[in-house]
Amino acid sequence: MSALSAVEQALENRWEALWARVFDKEPVELVDALRRECDSNVVVCSESRVVVPNAYDIELADSVHDELTRRGTNVGQALTDSLIRHAEHKGYEWAGPLAVHITRSAYVPNGRYRVASSVMSHVSADGFQYAAH
Repeated sequence: MSALSAVEQALENRWEALWARVFDKEPVELVDALRRECDSNVVVCSESRVVVPNAYDIELADSVHDELTRRGTNVGQALTDSLIRHAEHKGYEWAGPLAVHITRSAYVPNGRYRVASSVMSHVSADGFQYAAH
């Protein structure tokens, strides 16, 4: 492990420890679930190109959603940032612009959350650039 990798790993461990202290481990579980979803849907296009889905949907049980939103944090952005770091670390390429959507659901099977991914093929980076102007 290079010195840079060791520093990145140490920062990631501190980030996860902070999430665990502040949010009673729930977002850490969400981060892990997002990473697993990303890792389990890789498409190896060539030795130098590994593509992963760019749309992630997180359904939260009512109680979990209420708890996270009550604290007033931007959980969606934090989860997106963590997923970006994970993909960079693994050398993944997004299938398009990354989007993480968090919704409330009364029908989450495990009572906490459900994570799913897909490829939003109808979205292009060019569209985002034009929308910004």
